[in-house]
Formats: sequence, C-alpha cells, structure tokens
Amino acid sequence: MLKPIEGTWFEFQHPNAAEGKYWNPVCRHFSAAQWEEKVAEIASLHMEYIVLLGSSLMAEKAREENGEDCRQAPYDIMESYFPTDICPAADMPCQNPLETLLSAADKYGIHVFVSCGYYGNYLRPYDNMVSPEVQARAFRAMEQMVELYGRHPSFYGWYLPDEACINGCFDEHFIRYINAYTAKGKELSPESKMLIAPYGTNLLKADDAYIAQLERIDADIIAYQDEVGVRKSVPGQTAAYYESLRRAHDRAGRSALWADLELFAFEGDVYKSALLPSDIQRIEQQLKNISPYADKVLCYQYMGMMNRPGTTAYCGHPDSLRLYEDYRKLFGIEK
Repeated sequence: MLKPIEGTWFEFQHPNAAEGKYWNPVCRHFSAAQWEEKVAEIASLHMEYIVLLGSSLMAEKAREENGEDCRQAPYDIMESYFPTDICPAADMPCQNPLETLLSAADKYGIHVFVSCGYYGNYLRPYDNMVSPEVQARAFRAMEQMVELYGRHPSFYGWYLPDEACINGCFDEHFIRYINAYTAKGKELSPESKMLIAPYGTNLLKADDAYIAQLERIDADIIAYQDEVGVRKSVPGQTAAYYESLRRAHDRAGRSALWADLELFAFEGDVYKSALLPSDIQRIEQQLKNISPYADKVLCYQYMGMMNRPGTTAYCGHPDSLRLYEDYRKLFGIEK
C-alpha cells in the first residue's frame, strides 16, 4: 500500500541559484498573502509537516582563485527571514516570513520543523558543524526564535540543514553536532522534535557499527534522502536501502525512520542546472519502494515542483501544475 507524502521541505529562497531558476526570483517578491496561500496549497494535499530549509541564508560568491566548488551560488548573500541581530533581514515585501509561515501553519493544522542551521556558509557544512562561532550564532538564533514564535502551536521542532554524507557510517563530528543542537532545542522547548535528513543512503552500511551509532544519536527523526533526483539511485534500488534501515532502526530503538523522497529532476547537469518536477510514474515507483519501510514520507519539495491550478502564489516550472493534479488523482484527493 502506498504511503502518501505527509510533508515537504519549504524555503523562502533556494540556496543554489541555478537549481532555483524557476521559483527563486518569483518567491523573492511574494507577499505575506501569497506565502499563506502556498501553505494552504500544501495542506490541500493533506500534508501535515513543513520542514523549513533555512531561517537564514549565508553564502559567499565562488572565488576561482581558491578553487571553490562550482555549485556555489553566484552571489554573496547574508540574510535572515525573521527579526534578528545576527544578520540583515531579507529584502522581501513580506516583512516577517517566518511569522507568516507559522501563522499560516497554525491556521491549517501543519507542524513546522524550524531550521536552526545555515548560520555559516551553507556550502561548507562540515565547517559549520565544528565551528564554535557558527554554533554560537545558531544557538542565539534558536533562543530568539523560541522567544518570538514559541507560542505558535505549529512550532513543532527543529531541523538541521547542514547535511552529512553517511559514507558507510556517520562521521563522529556529525553525531556530536546533532546531539549538541538537540540538547539546546530541548533546553529551550522540551517537547520539540529534532529532524535530520542525511544523504549517502546508497553508501551506508546498516551493520552493527551503524546500529551502535544510531543508539547514540539524539535525533528524534532521521529522514533519509532517497537520492533519486540527484541521480545517485534509481527507484528499483531504494527498497533494499530502506529495508536494511528498517531493521537497523528497529534494533536501535531510538530515532523514527522517515524518508525524504526527491520529487525533482535536473534540467541539465546535476547541481548545475534548474530543478524540474519529475513525472508521477517515477514518483509512484519511489513511493512503492519506500512505503513498506518508512514510518512517514516527506518530499523535497513542494516549492517549485507543485502548484495548485489557479493559485496566486504560482512559482516554478509549468509542469508543476501537472504534478499537483497527478498527485491529487493518485491519492483520490478532492479538489
């Protein structure tokens, strides 16, 4: 039986400008009403969770002389999506995007995982994990967000967007990073949940050593990327990955096992071109392989990949309208 997609990542701006070609410029100019409508669209597909990619965004323009990765965004940026003294507010018509998101989520009964990462250059996740300066900024941001928004019923927990590759096992630095941020989140809001979404699902070995690591990781939820969109896996391979993860998580008895299903395809080269909506046939196959093993399925992502016909908050490729309708029909969701 197919599990429906129960939640999605959400962003005010996509960090990679090439990938966000079809929605970034539009979302930059969204009003508060349009952001609310986007949340309403997500709710219309019976999704119950939103994972905010970034409560801030920091990046540096690629420096050719330093041999920087070509995936770097072609601009310098430092902006926040809530009032803070950590970095300047984003130049957007919506004055307080995070407040708008949480208020809309309250209205539509959606749980939000608020990002507590990207308080250092998002292109250097390892540096962000080990930097005391980045951690200090992030913890200050968490304190400020709880003070500003802790009253919202939709404020469900935290998300760590500085991802780590599970190359066989987790890097020990990543485990320390998760546990430190989880401890801070529980200190500020004891009932809050911590979600992580690592990649390397096709590389990990769900053996005794991995299970021992799961027993030490304080994340409430691990939503493993299926990596179909980034062409590291094909749908026919993923069932074996999640089956082995199911056994490992059952033995460890700690973090819930969720899946991060990639809805997208690339227009051209991976990481260097625009993200496009995939077709419903591929997505249905992805769901078939994940559903027997994952507790819940999230997707990356509704933004740019789906749009409800007639929306005033349209953003993305024209095929996003088709994918919304195809998904709605797949699960018999009424208009």
